[in-house]
Formats: sequence, C-alpha cells, structure tokens
Amino acid sequence: MWSNHINYHGCMRTHQLVLSWIENELSAGRLAVGGRLPAERSLAEQLRVSRTSVREAIRILEALGVVRAGVGSGPEAGTVVISDPTAALGSALRLHVATQHLPVADIVETRVLLESWAVAKARPDAPELDEAAALLEGMAAEDLPVADFLALDVRFHLALADAAGNAVVSAMMGSLRESIQGYAAELTSNLPDWAATVSRLRDEHHGILAAIRNNDGALAAKLVAAHIEGYYKEAGLRP
Repeated sequence: MWSNHINYHGCMRTHQLVLSWIENELSAGRLAVGGRLPAERSLAEQLRVSRTSVREAIRILEALGVVRAGVGSGPEAGTVVISDPTAALGSALRLHVATQHLPVADIVETRVLLESWAVAKARPDAPELDEAAALLEGMAAEDLPVADFLALDVRFHLALADAAGNAVVSAMMGSLRESIQGYAAELTSNLPDWAATVSRLRDEHHGILAAIRNNDGALAAKLVAAHIEGYYKEAGLRP
C-alpha cells in the first residue's frame, strides 16, 4: 500500500509534486534501494497529476542517479530505486568546468584536499589497497598508451580514496573521475618528457601506497599532495 503524507502546494510544478512524494517515501523508509515505484498510471492517479509529469520526474531522477527506468514487461520492467550519486555530480562538474565557471585549478585544489584527507584516514588493511597495488602493476607495462596510463592512474587514486571508508568522499572523488582524466590528458601535451614523467609518477604511486600500508597517514597525505600538485605544475597549470 502506497501512502501519501505530503501536503502539496498549489504553486509547485506538477513534476515537483512527484519528486517530493518520492523523496518523502525514501526518507520515511517506505521506499528503499531495490524497490520499485508504482506504475506510471497508478502514481499519476494517486498524486492527481498527468502521466507526462510522472515521466518528467522519472527522467530527472534517472539523471540524478536515483532510479533506473525499465520498459516493457518482465523482471527488468518498471522504475527501480538505485543509488549512484556520482552520475549526477560528475555530469554537473564536467558541464561547469566546460563553461569555465569552475576553474580547473580550483578542482585540482579540491582534489588535493579530498585525497590528502582520504589517504591520511585510509586503513592499512583495506581491501581497496590490493586493487591499488594491482593497478600499479598495470601501469608498469612498457609502452603503455598515454590514455591507458591515465585511466589506470585515476582508478588508482579512486581506490586509495575508497580505502578511507567514507561514502561521501568516495562519491565526490568518483564524480571528479572523468573530469580528472579529461584535463589530465589535455595537459600531457605540455609535458617536456612524458617518459620521464611516467617514471616519476610510478615511483610516487609506490611511495604513497607504502606509506598507507605502513600506517603513516601523515606521510601519505604529504606525498599525495606533492604528487598531484607536481604533475600539474610540470604541465604548466598555475593556481
């Protein structure tokens, strides 16, 4: 039985009524991750809005990474509640970086703050560190294309952030992922000697991971800050 305990205001746009209802159901625990929304027609009738308004609200929730809408019939049909906060955060960040409203230098500074905190808090026995070590092996391959190295590099840093066990920090780092990889790739053309840079980055990666394994969070934070800032400084990015 679906409940309706929200006082809806006449000035609210109809698709916002649907969003408010879903938010209320999630907050009250009547709807949870893995649960399904009522059928489009049923929800429209219950909230006394058009099916177009329901569809608009669901599209917004899909973009926010809150639901996944399936069409047709069968086990995959219907709108299911999921949880992927990085989807919306990542899209918003990339768009605002593209408009130059968010300077790349500011994102780099934010990344330093997040990663320094994360590696300082990372647990030496966190399973994510095993993943980080495996990624370092992948980055050690000879003649690895630049794009492949950078993709592995981003995954390495995300693994370190995940080792801190903070869901919000992990989501924020995940949202930065594509932006980080994108502008890091653009800056490689400014590097005087890519092979030398790669060699240095590999050594620094091992040093950061070793500091975490040795339970020296202060050293790990210092190393990761110098690692990130050093790359962008070498590539010509100024604060």
